[in-house]
Amino acid sequence: MEINLISDTVTKPTPEMLSYMVKARVGDDVYKQDGSTNELEIAVAELFGMEAALFFPSGTMANQVAIKLHTQPGDQLICERTSHVYLFEAGGAAFHSGVSCALIEGNRGRITAEQIEEYCTDASNIHTPQTSLVCIENTTNMGGGACYELKELEKIREVCTEKNINLHLDGARLWNALVAKSQHPAQFGKIFDTISVCFSKGLGAPVGSVLLGSKANIQKALRYRKLMGGGMRQTGYLSAAALYALKNNVSRLQRDHYRAKQIEMMLKKKSWIKEILPVQTNIIIFNCQESGQDILLISKLRQKNILISEMGKGWLRIVTHLDYREVMHEYVMETLSKLEL
Repeated sequence: MEINLISDTVTKPTPEMLSYMVKARVGDDVYKQDGSTNELEIAVAELFGMEAALFFPSGTMANQVAIKLHTQPGDQLICERTSHVYLFEAGGAAFHSGVSCALIEGNRGRITAEQIEEYCTDASNIHTPQTSLVCIENTTNMGGGACYELKELEKIREVCTEKNINLHLDGARLWNALVAKSQHPAQFGKIFDTISVCFSKGLGAPVGSVLLGSKANIQKALRYRKLMGGGMRQTGYLSAAALYALKNNVSRLQRDHYRAKQIEMMLKKKSWIKEILPVQTNIIIFNCQESGQDILLISKLRQKNILISEMGKGWLRIVTHLDYREVMHEYVMETLSKLEL
């Protein structure tokens, strides 16, 4: 039995999800004739209280289209220095939109309204790029699944409105934040101009993200999605998986969070642990006391058929997810309790 805790992207559709996918109502989505995809887009838009939504094959493409919507070549977007749109989207902001990134040193991937105000450029200054977009990530991947407080996001919205700057949310793991903080999607719909949400991480669908926004922006997004090669045909089989996930797999995220917290508590007892980022959702990021212990730990866990990921500079990551069952969790906890480096 291999236990893969490298990411929550490793999940496979459950038999129930597969059955739901087979029954999808499909058509040509390029012509907006796919019944299940149309249903998903309407359902998610209504959930967030936003005007429209568009299905994407990946969160990266959804984010890149959002950046394209809100910027012109030569503009500047503001984001945290470890954010996904900057570090892990292959330079897409520069390639697709021709924008530069102003990088803020945040707190576990989270930035403040005051920091954003400081980094905004003066639109009348011809020597600097014009700030036209702020990108927020919630939860933060490199920050160990940390969540924003709504009050801070509302302050950020005020700054963006005052300075006529658009605000995009990379909500790849927003479902985790909603469950952890007992928040409602509509609260986020009121704050952001666009939001991307993913179904292939914590919710267990095989593929798919949705971009939310105004009708005008989503109509433009339809063209940009095509431009980037994201026009698809019978997407309903994938959208059906996302619909099933939306209806059945959101509340169960509490279980992933609980198990992550238990792993955190176990690691805190080990003498070879140096630091653990406080666990809020399903991600545990930590490092070891001595150089080389990270590689040794990965090796020892692999020998026990437990896979975790290396993040560089000695930091390690464990991610709990839908396929991580209770029997696996008991085995991992027992293994960690006995493990010495």
